[in-house]
Amino acid sequence: MTKRVKLHRFLITVSGWTFVSRVFGFMRDVVFANLFGASLGYDAFILAFKIPNFLRRLFAEGAFSQAFVPVLSEYQATKSQEEVQGLINRVAGSLGLVLIGITLLGVIAAPILIFIFAPGFDVHDTRFGLATNMLRITFGYIFLISLTAFAGGVLNINKRFAGPAFTPVLLNVTLIVAAIYIAPHLATPVTALAWGVLLGGLLQFWFQFPFLRRISCHIKPKLDWHHPGVRRIIGLMVPALLGASVMQVNLMVDTIFASFLPVGSLSWLYYSDRLLEFPLGIFGVALATVVLPHLSEQHAKKEAHNFSASIDWALRWIVLIGLPATLGLVILAGPILVTLFHYGEFTTFDVVMARRSLVALSLGLMFFISVKIFVSAFYAQQNTKYPVKIALLAMGVNVIFNILLIVPLKHAGLALASTLASFFNVGMLFYALWRQKSYRPMAGWKGFWFRMVIANGSMIATILLLTPELSSWLGWSVSLRIFNLTKIIAAAGGIYTCMLLLFGLRVGHLRLQSAT
Repeated sequence: MTKRVKLHRFLITVSGWTFVSRVFGFMRDVVFANLFGASLGYDAFILAFKIPNFLRRLFAEGAFSQAFVPVLSEYQATKSQEEVQGLINRVAGSLGLVLIGITLLGVIAAPILIFIFAPGFDVHDTRFGLATNMLRITFGYIFLISLTAFAGGVLNINKRFAGPAFTPVLLNVTLIVAAIYIAPHLATPVTALAWGVLLGGLLQFWFQFPFLRRISCHIKPKLDWHHPGVRRIIGLMVPALLGASVMQVNLMVDTIFASFLPVGSLSWLYYSDRLLEFPLGIFGVALATVVLPHLSEQHAKKEAHNFSASIDWALRWIVLIGLPATLGLVILAGPILVTLFHYGEFTTFDVVMARRSLVALSLGLMFFISVKIFVSAFYAQQNTKYPVKIALLAMGVNVIFNILLIVPLKHAGLALASTLASFFNVGMLFYALWRQKSYRPMAGWKGFWFRMVIANGSMIATILLLTPELSSWLGWSVSLRIFNLTKIIAAAGGIYTCMLLLFGLRVGHLRLQSAT
């Protein structure tokens, strides 16, 4: 007997709010491109924002969440509410103390961090001093956003996904306001963005409290390193921290290599990454956010079949959304960049350069999403060591391809190296899950792939038929660019959906079914 699990509804909720956030994120990037282009100052800001973002993904979305959520899930399944609240309070106290120390150290060591993450920036270069000053402002963001992620983890375990999913909108709105209204009044306008990051982090943290009160969670931080739950989280975090750091080091390795390339390379990679983050954030991060608590719950209840079925459900969604998104980004890379960013200081040359890295990154979209799901499967089992081993190997693959591709392909070679390393990572993780029998494909994949081939082939033909040469896009007005891009995407999406329905795909095929 099976029961229908409403996991797809949670996915739609998280994806919906993440879509709103990404729309504001694109508005933010359009404003940035128009006001700052691919300039020296913007290169410095990207670096000053990347470093706390690196630590955010390392601690907040990386090791901490992947260790905290499975343990909290187990506590909720096996302990009393008082014991659950006790764990939350002690984790809050321990995490807060660590974050204070990291933040103070980061502010003091800002010049050293800039030198480590961008050795291509000469100490006498304007970018070095500017990046150092902005990093001292933005570093407080890691404290605020990590506590925000902690609160979000508590809410997600309690099936409250909307609040945490909406939170990034606040950062984007704050940065837009800073760029438009504060930057013109400063001697160095780009530093307004650094202050916007700090204020955005504060708003994101504050926004969590009403949602926590609704689930009767009143956090009172307590410092207790000997609490068994805290000790287990720390034990899981150590290898998870290494694993998360490996993934983020891959990104920072690209930054280090790019710092030796011509001015603008960091910006081209940034804009490419931002466009990839649209489907990756709306769908990939949302999918991983929903799946991790569910997998942790299934593992705690020792329901192996449901565990495997949940992975299978996630993989079908990855193919359903990720494959057409990949093809669309590759074919429409130029028109999308022109429509969104080709204004003000963002030149035609910038469009051409960013297009190359966007195509290279887009080829890895499905791999980037799949890694999140497979890693979540291991962490749900409280196995944080194996993904670390694979991540270390993937980092080596990334470095090797960076060295091989940077000369012939420049910044696009760095993007392609990330794609190839992610492909290697996915393959190794999939093989491990298969070998340990944690995952076995459910019935229906042959028919599913047949529908995917037909639908995506029809979509590609539609895009190619409707899309003019890039030179035409460059000559159009803003409204004409938006109209034509919207028309092409709508037509392609319509054809894709119609072909899926015509060849028999139904909503019921995409619902998670678990055995009872």
